[in-house]
Amino acid sequence: MASKTILLVCLLVATVAIVVPIAEAQLGLISGLLGLIRIQGTLFCSPTGNVGTGGASATPVFANATLQLLCGTVGNVISTATTNSQGIFSILLDPLQFLLSSLLSDCKLMVRTPLSACNSSLTGLLASPLQFIGNTISGLLNIINIIPGGFNLIN
Repeated sequence: MASKTILLVCLLVATVAIVVPIAEAQLGLISGLLGLIRIQGTLFCSPTGNVGTGGASATPVFANATLQLLCGTVGNVISTATTNSQGIFSILLDPLQFLLSSLLSDCKLMVRTPLSACNSSLTGLLASPLQFIGNTISGLLNIINIIPGGFNLIN
């Protein structure tokens, strides 16, 4: 009887050792399937693409500007967005195709519309690294939130 109990306990331990990692792997996949990466922000018509010294009310937004998410050393275009009339843009990515660490270290936002389109006295293009600001949970959906880390003028 004691040997049967020991055998049963060993089988239960072995089953748990096999089932738990499989369940964790499946939950990781489901979490990725029920998630997304959101890169969003507001683009202003200024040499830095940010709010000027006079505040948001004194700095016009950059409407209808084309932004590209570029990744890698050769700058592969991963996604494109256009700002709306309030200068707001949003890019959505599949977290199963991109690692957060790679996005933050190897990718940047590039404004392809010249600054002269919103202000004829400004010249050049804007580029920004990416900055992770946290996750948002909406029901079962896990949203990874990323914003521009600060635009810089490129002549």
